[in-house]
Amino acid sequence: MRDLVVLDAPSNLGLRPPAPGTVPGCYKLAGALREQRILDRLGAAEGGVVVPPRYDRGDWQEGDGVFHAAQLAAYTPRLADRIERHVRAGEFPLVLGGDCSIQLGASLALRRIGRYGIAAIDGSADFRHPGNSAAVGAAGGEELALATGRGQRDLSDLEGRAPYVRDEDVRLFGIRDYDEDRAELADLGIAAVTVGELRARGGARTAAEALAALESPALDGFWVHLDADVLDPEVMPAVDSPDPGGLLPGELRALLGPLVRSGRCAGLNVTIYDPDLDPEGTAGALLADLVVGAFTGQ
Repeated sequence: MRDLVVLDAPSNLGLRPPAPGTVPGCYKLAGALREQRILDRLGAAEGGVVVPPRYDRGDWQEGDGVFHAAQLAAYTPRLADRIERHVRAGEFPLVLGGDCSIQLGASLALRRIGRYGIAAIDGSADFRHPGNSAAVGAAGGEELALATGRGQRDLSDLEGRAPYVRDEDVRLFGIRDYDEDRAELADLGIAAVTVGELRARGGARTAAEALAALESPALDGFWVHLDADVLDPEVMPAVDSPDPGGLLPGELRALLGPLVRSGRCAGLNVTIYDPDLDPEGTAGALLADLVVGAFTGQ
């Protein structure tokens, strides 16, 4: 196993405010998982923090495109710089978010190095873009579309590197069986496994089938994106969109472990868990256990 490095990316720039005058609490994710002693339990090195710009949507209105676009366009390359450095050094970065827009930092970093895939474990496809929705605005619900070159160019074509990930190099797991993006994803050749399909196959078999593609010689490796909302809200209510019908902890454990323990996996990011919605800390403890267990096999 390569040396693990824990890096904080506490950005909430990609989410809408939970209520007027408030900000999303997922920027506290990293601190909450650190309270669960995740570094000690993993024997990981300290990677520090990439401090995001302030959450301030200013006078943004519906129809103006992605809010915080300028801030995200500045933050993503800075995060990519740090991730790239660790990957080139042969280390395994574990990036603690933050909302899902931090995935763009990983995708840009790996695009600089070569051709990488992504295993996105997420309750939704995060594939909203101007071609399929008039409600574009929150990058946290659009990062997979942006990473594959769709959406406004100031985010989807940073450094002239669009797409950061090719459609055929994406593997998406855990979207709800009723997800409205399923047909478009299939038409584009983006492989997506719903909760029901994963449950029928089993997490271990699903992971093995994905690794057969992600470990292809055509790829230099792959990144794992983990959104806490892939879990059912009965066990993970502390997310911005707690949709029913999600994975159970054992199912996620069986899928996540083989992916992150692959020698071709370049890194992992964890997103969306909101400690403000978890006053007892039980959901955060579960998430920390799942992440630690993925690496240790326990």
